[in-house]
Amino acid sequence: MVREQYTTATEGTHVQRPENPRVYKIGIYGWRKRCLYLFVLLLLIILLVNFALTIWILKVMWFSPTGMGHLRVTKDGLRLEGESEFLFPLYAKEIHSRVDSSLLLQSTQNVTVNARNSEGEVTGRLKVGPKMVEVQSQHFQINSKDGKPLFTVDEKEVVVGTDKLRVTGPEGALFEHSVETPLVRADPFQDLRLESPTRSLSMDAPKGVHIKAHAGKIEALSQMDIVFQSSDGMLVLDAETVCLPKLVQGTQGSAGSSQELYEICVCPDGKLYLSVAGAGTTCHESSHVCL
Repeated sequence: MVREQYTTATEGTHVQRPENPRVYKIGIYGWRKRCLYLFVLLLLIILLVNFALTIWILKVMWFSPTGMGHLRVTKDGLRLEGESEFLFPLYAKEIHSRVDSSLLLQSTQNVTVNARNSEGEVTGRLKVGPKMVEVQSQHFQINSKDGKPLFTVDEKEVVVGTDKLRVTGPEGALFEHSVETPLVRADPFQDLRLESPTRSLSMDAPKGVHIKAHAGKIEALSQMDIVFQSSDGMLVLDAETVCLPKLVQGTQGSAGSSQELYEICVCPDGKLYLSVAGAGTTCHESSHVCL
C-alpha cells in the first residue's frame, strides 16, 4: 500500500524530495495500441466499401425520389412503364394500361386471374391456358360498351342479348334441350334445316308458328308419321295447287274413266284415298281401301 506524505514549506525553504518517486502511466501502449489502430482502420475501410456499394446499387437500380427504374410512385398508386416479369403472384386492386396503349398479359404456361372474398376463398377465376380458356364463377356476363348485356351464363340458363345470333359452322348448331327464340332464319340463298336424327322435333308457340320460304320450297321428311293437329281451329291448305301424288286409288268405275277426274275420300280413321269421280259420290264403291 502506498502512503502519500504531504509537506508544507514556507517561501525560501528547500524541501528535499524522495529519491525514487512512483510514476503511474495512463493509456494503451505497445501491441494493444497497434491492434486498436488496425481495427479502426479496418472499420473505416468497410464503411467506405459499404458506402460505395450503396451508391452503385442506387445508380444501377435507378433509384430516385419518385420510384425505382421504370416503377414510379404516384398519388393513384404505382406506375410501371415497359415490359415487366413477375416470378410470384401479383396482388392488385386494379390494373390498367396507358390511354394510348393496350394491356398485354403473357405467360409461357397460363395466365390466371383470381377474385377472393374477405376470408381468402376464390369466388371467381379466369384461366387462359395453351389449349383452353376456363372461367369459374357463379355468373358470367359480357356487356357492350353501352353496358347492354350481350351474353349471360349461369347455372340455370344462357341468355344471348344481341339482336341476332349467327351460326357459321358447316354442321350448324346442336342443342340437347329446348331453344326459345322468336325467329330462326338462314342466310340469303341458303337452306334452313331443322333436324332431329334420333328423337322428335316439336315447335310450340302461344300465338302461332309461321313457316315461310320466300324463294324456295318447304319440305317435311319423317321416318314415321307427320301429324298436324289443331284443338280449336282447322287445317287450311291455301295454294293454287295441292298435290297428293301417292294417295291410294280405289277401283275405277265405268263412269268418267276417260276424263281422269277423281274424288278425294276420307276413311273413318282419317286416311285419304282416291275414287274415280262420277255423277254422284263414288267413295262407297272404293271403301275397301279403309279396311
